Amino acid sequence: MIVLENLTKSFVTPNGRKYVARDVNLIIPNGKAVALLGRNGAGKSTMLQMISGTMSPDSGRIIRQGSISFPVGFAGSFHRDLTGAQNARFVARIYGVDTDDMLDFVADFASLGGHLHMPVRSYSSGMKSRLAFGISMALRFDTYLVDEVTSVGDSSFRARSAAIFKARMQHSSAIVVTHSRKEVRNLCNAGAVLENGSITYYDDVEEAIAAHLANMRNSR
Repeated sequence: MIVLENLTKSFVTPNGRKYVARDVNLIIPNGKAVALLGRNGAGKSTMLQMISGTMSPDSGRIIRQGSISFPVGFAGSFHRDLTGAQNARFVARIYGVDTDDMLDFVADFASLGGHLHMPVRSYSSGMKSRLAFGISMALRFDTYLVDEVTSVGDSSFRARSAAIFKARMQHSSAIVVTHSRKEVRNLCNAGAVLENGSITYYDDVEEAIAAHLANMRNSR
C-alpha cells in the first residue's frame, strides 16, 4: 500500500507556478496494477519519482509499505560510462541478488546483444528502457513503477514484456505510466487520473480511462 498525505509538489515556469500535486491525499491499495493517467506535462513521471523516493515533495509525505522499484525507464538510474552489464551487476549487488543470475536474465530478456557490453552513453533511449525494464523484472519488488517501457521495441519484445509483467503482478502491485490505452487495458486493473495538481483513484480502469478522456475533451 502507498499513502499520499497532504502531498504538494510544484515547479516555477515562465508562465507561473506549475503544480504536479496540490495537497493530495490518496491511498493506492495492494494487489493492483494502477494506470497513472494524465495529459502531457501533468507530472506523471514526477509523481513516480516522488513515490520511489528519488525526488522529494515540497510538503506532505508518502508512506510506503513493502519494497518499491526504481522508476523503470528512468535513464538517470544508470551510470553512463559503465556498460549495461556493469550497471546490471551494480544493481544486483545493491539489492543483494546473485550478479550472474541478474546478468543472465537481462542478457536474455533485453535482447541487446553486444551492446550489453558497451557504455550506456552509447545507447538509444529505447535500449536504455529495455535495459531498465530487464533489470527491474529480474528483481522482486512488492510494487513496480513502470514509465512508458512496455511499449518499447518490436512486437515480440512488447509481448514478452507484457507476459513477464503480468507474471510479476501475480504477487506484486504496480503503478504504470503509458499513453497507450491498449496497454492500459492489457496491463492494468485500476487507474488514477492526475489533473491540475489533483489525483482521483478509480478501482475500475475503464472509469479511469473515461475520466481522463473527459479531461482531454474539456481542455479543447
